[in-house]
Amino acid sequence: MLYHSTRSDFPAVDSAQAVLEGLAPDGGLYVPSEFPAFSLEEIASLSGMNYEQRAAFVLARFLPDFTREELEKAIAGAYGTGFDHEAVAPMVKVGDWAHSLELWHGPTLAFKDMALQMLPQLLSAALRETGEDKTVCILVATSGDTGKAALAGFQDVPGIRICVFYPDGGVSDVQRRQMVSQEGENVTVCAVRGFESAPLLHISFEATTSKFIYIKILFVTAIQNLKFMGNISKKSKNIP
Repeated sequence: MLYHSTRSDFPAVDSAQAVLEGLAPDGGLYVPSEFPAFSLEEIASLSGMNYEQRAAFVLARFLPDFTREELEKAIAGAYGTGFDHEAVAPMVKVGDWAHSLELWHGPTLAFKDMALQMLPQLLSAALRETGEDKTVCILVATSGDTGKAALAGFQDVPGIRICVFYPDGGVSDVQRRQMVSQEGENVTVCAVRGFESAPLLHISFEATTSKFIYIKILFVTAIQNLKFMGNISKKSKNIP
């Protein structure tokens, strides 16, 4: 399966390279040239799987350059520990007729843990798959919850560093404390004065398009395709 940019006909890349690059060189998102099709029987079968099994089933269709063993190892690393509920994202009955999908059982209590616990695992696998030998630096521009979730996900991941920028005074005190208290030898957090979240996104993207010799720069946003894929499994629970 090949992935192409949403902005142009820039040369398509395979799924491992799309994971490694984050965003296309023209600033677009990588999307599959052809989306995988799931039969009704396959969709119905997801309801009988646990979360990790559903994630492996879905991701295998979108990431064919990774072996089943690599995907299962990444999924176990993402969801096997760090979540305080065995179902990862349990469906809980509320009242007599409603049900709620709980997405706050991850290490930072944010729904973005669902994708950002997976992203570092797949990125590490992509580094091995492509033979990339440079240290990877993850740049994150956040208005709050993405920053802490990304810091927790990438904490002490070998070969990867992460730097989170947030607007000074533009996040809640709880969010700020979560970020600046993050442990890890490879994490950095910076408050930027005079900028809101959107300009920070632009600054971070400009850094990723510059040429660095000793370090590979990646950019994490809330709209990356890989994070979207990491969220699919949580939406397929208890399918009628």
